[in-house]
Amino acid sequence: MKHLTEAYVDSLALNSSAIKNGKDLVKKNSFPLLCQSEDGTIIFGECKGSGKDPYQCSVDVIKEGNPVFRCTCPSRQFPCKHNLGLMYAFTSGKTFTIAPIPQDIADKREKAEKREEKQKEATATDAPAPKRKPNKSSLFKKITAQLEGISIAEKLILQLVTSGLGSLDKKALQTADEQAKQLGNYFIPGIQSALREFILLFRSELEREKVYPLSIEQLTILHALLKKSKEYLSSRLENLEMHIDAVTTLEEWIGHAWQIAELRELSRVRNDIDLLQLSFRSYSDAARGEFIDEGYWADLQTGQIHITRTYRPFRAAKYIREEDSVFQVVHAKELAVYPGELNTRVRFEEATYREAGPQDFQNIQQAASKSFTDVIKQVKNLIKNPLSDKHPVVLLRYAEIKKTATGYVLLDEHGKQLPLANIPYLHEVTTSLIAMLAKPHLENQVMLVMFEHNWTNNRLEAQPLSIISANEIIRLLY
Repeated sequence: MKHLTEAYVDSLALNSSAIKNGKDLVKKNSFPLLCQSEDGTIIFGECKGSGKDPYQCSVDVIKEGNPVFRCTCPSRQFPCKHNLGLMYAFTSGKTFTIAPIPQDIADKREKAEKREEKQKEATATDAPAPKRKPNKSSLFKKITAQLEGISIAEKLILQLVTSGLGSLDKKALQTADEQAKQLGNYFIPGIQSALREFILLFRSELEREKVYPLSIEQLTILHALLKKSKEYLSSRLENLEMHIDAVTTLEEWIGHAWQIAELRELSRVRNDIDLLQLSFRSYSDAARGEFIDEGYWADLQTGQIHITRTYRPFRAAKYIREEDSVFQVVHAKELAVYPGELNTRVRFEEATYREAGPQDFQNIQQAASKSFTDVIKQVKNLIKNPLSDKHPVVLLRYAEIKKTATGYVLLDEHGKQLPLANIPYLHEVTTSLIAMLAKPHLENQVMLVMFEHNWTNNRLEAQPLSIISANEIIRLLY
């Protein structure tokens, strides 16, 4: 139970409200019975509820990093507030009586162990797991529908462009929005979101003069997306045996939601990987209709910067765990790596945590790029592709942070300058926080930055996300 800390319990909660409700139960002494097993692998107890009988709740941590929550309450949230309260009672030092594990929990444990043994037996053979064969009839129907949806999207964009962007009034935008909604029936949610993002630009409060450059960029993305999607799907329709594109992000742009089982089959998983989060943010994406929790992580083995994203649809947000900043090193038993380029998206389910140490910070510093010229060239080559990430994140080793008349610049060991700015994409201000840094952090350190091309000034700018020194991480965005 040593790993059961308050910070760890916070990370398990669905959202801040669940954290508050769980802690309130402890403050109100709502647990008349608190117990733990002799071997310390399970805590259980009773919690006062709205009914006559108390709720029976338990937290089974026999597998570190993969706790099992059980509760007799009707909540659809896991862990529920009673499970959270039970764990907060433990972390706050409440007395837990040593007691035998209740029989119903022991029975459920036994069933789970038997299931796990069967799974291990099934994967114990040397032969690789057989790849799932797609149903050709279903695949043919799906791709046919996708191509039909792409054709509708092409006609809609042509209609909008032909009529002129300046003529897009409230009525025209309403019609376009209704037509974009119809694309939801054609298995192309990614293309639908890209189109809705274009429409939402003209519904924003920005002046039209500022909207036009952004809309042209979005039209360029849409044109490339529809063209490449059409070519790719047409090829797959002609040859249903053709493998899914597991190298580029095209499938994700179209709207494919990768499953871990698929990524395993495509050998896109790595085992026993240590990650340390360097920055984190949450934001809402109106075009997707979702909240997005986004973390930027350093792979302590390779030095690569990965991204984790959790999508929480507006309608179901309260049932999906809201991610937050993680300050410990995460040891992922299995790390699924999505198709991508510089900053690949990753996902892990079972993980353990430990405190970060000097060696971890040293590994990150060693992975940082020393030449701004090389990084700028790499970033420019990346963002010129319409479907590539327009906001890559990179680790930079800098010799100095210098204040200028208009802001701050980073200097590398060769004297090459990189302007720092608050980029519009993030909607967060971090550059001004540099003024609060201690003098040792202004020289010979490592900075995590996000790039963006400033079309107004026609230059590449970077926004600081965090600073990594020999013994700490200073987060500017978290």
